[in-house]
Amino acid sequence: MSERAALLRAIRVWLAFFVVCLVLSGVTAFPLVTELRLLEDLLGSAASPVPEHLPALMEWIGRVREGLDATEAAYPFVLYGTDWLAFAHLVIAVAFYGPYRDPVRNVWVVEFGMIACAGIIPLALICGPVRGIPFWWSVIDMSFGVFGVIPLYLVRRRIKRLEALTAPASTAGPVPSAA
Repeated sequence: MSERAALLRAIRVWLAFFVVCLVLSGVTAFPLVTELRLLEDLLGSAASPVPEHLPALMEWIGRVREGLDATEAAYPFVLYGTDWLAFAHLVIAVAFYGPYRDPVRNVWVVEFGMIACAGIIPLALICGPVRGIPFWWSVIDMSFGVFGVIPLYLVRRRIKRLEALTAPASTAGPVPSAA
């Protein structure tokens, strides 16, 4: 396998991994209320060590579930916002088809994704306290940006190597300036 083919394969594998993660995080935002009820039941079960070892987590999960239950009962239209969040994840995932198909030409999509991952950190640090989110939960949110940028960084590096391999070699010296 040539270096170019190996780079292209690695780029596509990392992009597929990133897209799968985006799709999963998007799809799981649709049934949020049901998922949170299941999570609370699972973490609160007799077999779970979470209530004993992580009581703050159990308290937070319970509080969020109560909030979602109350919102669903009285103001279900508010949850429409999480539907749009889910949809946005899916749309962003589709954008990565461009670099999958032609990585060099569409490297900007990968760079855009890296910028978006970096933007998660100030968003969590600013909006988390405003919305009453515990700091430790904001750290979990920020980890999505940190872990999300890793495959994108690896992809970008490989795209730049691929670009260098496919760029026409310049055999002529510097172009003389017109005086």
